[in-house]
Amino acid sequence: MLKLNPEQLQQHATPFYAYDLNLLRQTLQSARQEAQKYNFHVHYALKANANAPVLAEMRQHGFGADCVSGNEVKAAIENGFAPKEVVFAGVGKSDEEINFALEQEIFCFNCESKHELEVLNELAEKKGKTARVALRINPNVNANTHKYITTGLEENKFGINSWELDSVLELLQQLKHVELIGIHFHIGSQITDLTVFKNLCTRVNEFQEWFLAHNIRLEHVNVGGGLGVDYYNPEQHPIPDFAAYFALFNQFLELRPGQQVHFELGRSLVAQCGTLVSRVLYIKNGISTNFAILDAGMTELIRPALYQSYHKIENLTSKKAEVRYDVVGPICESSDCFGKAVMLPETNRGDLIAIRSAGAYGEVMASAYNLRDKAKAIYL
Repeated sequence: MLKLNPEQLQQHATPFYAYDLNLLRQTLQSARQEAQKYNFHVHYALKANANAPVLAEMRQHGFGADCVSGNEVKAAIENGFAPKEVVFAGVGKSDEEINFALEQEIFCFNCESKHELEVLNELAEKKGKTARVALRINPNVNANTHKYITTGLEENKFGINSWELDSVLELLQQLKHVELIGIHFHIGSQITDLTVFKNLCTRVNEFQEWFLAHNIRLEHVNVGGGLGVDYYNPEQHPIPDFAAYFALFNQFLELRPGQQVHFELGRSLVAQCGTLVSRVLYIKNGISTNFAILDAGMTELIRPALYQSYHKIENLTSKKAEVRYDVVGPICESSDCFGKAVMLPETNRGDLIAIRSAGAYGEVMASAYNLRDKAKAIYL
């Protein structure tokens, strides 16, 4: 974990995102080493963090690109990812996005509905191309995570339900410009209980048997991502346990000869390398609550407001006795709060505050609400 030097940081206007590229490289090396033991293929999920220096590290470490928008596909290719390494997922791909991806001849479209397959076939036919697709199947596996980042239940908008598969196969026989190459699953994010992934493997195996019973042999099995990180103890666990994660899939997935397994990791690769650094604007003391009001807000890190998520908060400046604070931002919303009843050294105006584990879904989800300026990023 990056040891932030307050003297070094004073020169930068707050708020800003600080990225530890050395920790990022160590994380990527660990993930690559463990995945290579089983010849697993890892695609980086750009939705977690799409900064050019981050994408450069992903490409240099041999990862592919998992994209969920046309602009992410463009960003991947512009940052050096080969089209054959790019996968395009997403429940609502526009015609413009699909056409761009077809022109680039990307590796695969992860398709989420019969209607999408029909549109993709129509657009591919107009270009005289054949689109390679993997069917995203909703396995109805509970990820036991926040309801907003659960994606693998039948109540979620994502994927094709199991009871639709017969009609999907009938449709595919009619579509001459779509080639089925695999199946795809993604059940959610910030999953820390590996038993969930074991349950996913069981469902994947069942779907594999179903396709074999229909005389369909699939080249690729994409099991998504979702591996969580330790937001509470980032210093003790800066790098997730990739060894246990990949070993579980190797143990419980029942693969056919020649099949390739793909993963889509995002948060687990980048979360711990990023820190949001802010400055205290005001201290507001109340009868029961003391507020530390920062110059960073939900516009820079929306996860606490959106998911009620925890991020470790540190005062980089003060060494005094601890006081309890609600750490809040300047945005005109009561939800603009990073943490309640946070124990910090006695805090004063001008102190530097670090909000850890902000490398994923921090900067990439930033907004200009309240006409806020975009915070800059520095790389240490």
